[in-house]
Amino acid sequence: MAIVDNAVYVAGHRTPNPTNLDETFTLMRERDGMAWIGLYRPDEDEIRRLAKEFSLHPLAVDDALAGHQRAKLERYADTLFVVLRPARYLDDVEEVEFGELHVFVGPDFVVTIRHAESPNLAKVRQRLEAAPDLLRMGPEAVLYAILDEVVDEYAPVIAGLENDIDEIEDQLFAGDEGVSLRIYKLLREVINFQRATQPLVPMLENLLRGSDKYEVPLELQRALRDVLDHVLRIVERASAFRSILENALAVQATLVAQRQNDEMKRLTEQSISQAEDMKRISSWAAILFAPTLIGGIYGMNFEVMPELHWAWGYPFAIGLMAALGIGLYVVFKKRHWL
Repeated sequence: MAIVDNAVYVAGHRTPNPTNLDETFTLMRERDGMAWIGLYRPDEDEIRRLAKEFSLHPLAVDDALAGHQRAKLERYADTLFVVLRPARYLDDVEEVEFGELHVFVGPDFVVTIRHAESPNLAKVRQRLEAAPDLLRMGPEAVLYAILDEVVDEYAPVIAGLENDIDEIEDQLFAGDEGVSLRIYKLLREVINFQRATQPLVPMLENLLRGSDKYEVPLELQRALRDVLDHVLRIVERASAFRSILENALAVQATLVAQRQNDEMKRLTEQSISQAEDMKRISSWAAILFAPTLIGGIYGMNFEVMPELHWAWGYPFAIGLMAALGIGLYVVFKKRHWL
């Protein structure tokens, strides 16, 4: 059996431990007490054995067997089925690890089925066993203590997420190229955290609304309201984190676009500058080409050439070169190529 702890409580005090589940079922009725059976990752046979003994609803049993349930509270006749999504922050990898806890609460029993390391239900037992007046209130008191522990364990998660967001803000304006991926991953964790915490608000409100009908003691109602207050603050913080990260993602996209625009502007300016240089080079090449062409023609040394033996041939050629060069210079200057 995957039994972590198994006890029968009478009037708020723990009685001698039963040696097996059959003895637990017998003693809880003989002593008119409350059984609290804690399981860690049990198999299907173990869950169905408890379901048969405590007449658990088949739908709730199927949910417990299937796992991967959303946080919820459902009532089947006189039995409550509660699914909680505890969480803990892993400092070494800077990630949030989510677990799953199923709780069956009946008139004289509590069955907890834990599928992760969190929450610390041993701590919850110790706390309740040290407060017999609270434990004397029955299975509802155990449910309150479990809810309180799960909510308390959200506090380090909030602190870890807040620290990550502070680091992201520093990375965002430092131009870190990897910040987009980190924002996306953290946003996904915050959304998962919201899915774990937001359902607790209507769950606790429903418990409080049914307090009079199911004769929940006044002190226990006050304790549940205190847990509700804590949950509301956690939900508000998570919503704020989500808004900050969504805004950070938008800012990062804007900064990336701005950097791309700046780069495109720089490349455009560089292209324009290169084009201007090419204009100047081409202009001077054309200006120099005209006298070179004339000099080349009259330098071919053919015997029969017009103006070859003309007395004014040389001054004419020089003048023609100068005129063409000056003319091209004026044309290019008007067109702002020079």
